[in-house]
Amino acid sequence: MGSRMKAANGTMTLAEMKEFAGFAASTQRYIRRSLDIGLDRDDAMLRWSRDVVEAASIRAQARLYSRLPDIRMTMPDGGGLESVEPVLGPLLTLSAFDLGQGRLTTFAAYRFLYERLIGAEVRPWLPAAFCSAAALPHLHPELRRTLLQSISEAAATASGWSNRQPGFFPKWVEKVEAAALPH
Repeated sequence: MGSRMKAANGTMTLAEMKEFAGFAASTQRYIRRSLDIGLDRDDAMLRWSRDVVEAASIRAQARLYSRLPDIRMTMPDGGGLESVEPVLGPLLTLSAFDLGQGRLTTFAAYRFLYERLIGAEVRPWLPAAFCSAAALPHLHPELRRTLLQSISEAAATASGWSNRQPGFFPKWVEKVEAAALPH
């Protein structure tokens, strides 16, 4: 039983890696940067800031992501109406910021990031937060259209969600010159 479970986990992790590899390079970069900030993994300013505009964006993201521990603690077991305001309000604010950066251009990329920032328990809340944030007026109409068209009917109307925690958390990888690789 144990080896079958490990094989299933390995298969799922490979599927997560494949999904991540399918995202645009700018999306991959934004997800890694966001995970560094949200999971307090590395000095995001040092690693990701290329100019003053990006530095300002990282500072703003870090301020907003400081709410993540509270969001994680308030994730409800069910989806009752009493849960909407404490969960969806802060989640919508973070989502609006991230979608406004223009790097998460599909529901799949958004879901990938937020499952890792918050955990599997956020899955039932992601379609509502995504659609709400994607419809906000601060986004350019073309971006709103692209975002809202990216969520499938199956994702928007799912009757249940997996409680399996993500296994793959992409990180920065230093580039190695081809000449330095062993032959």
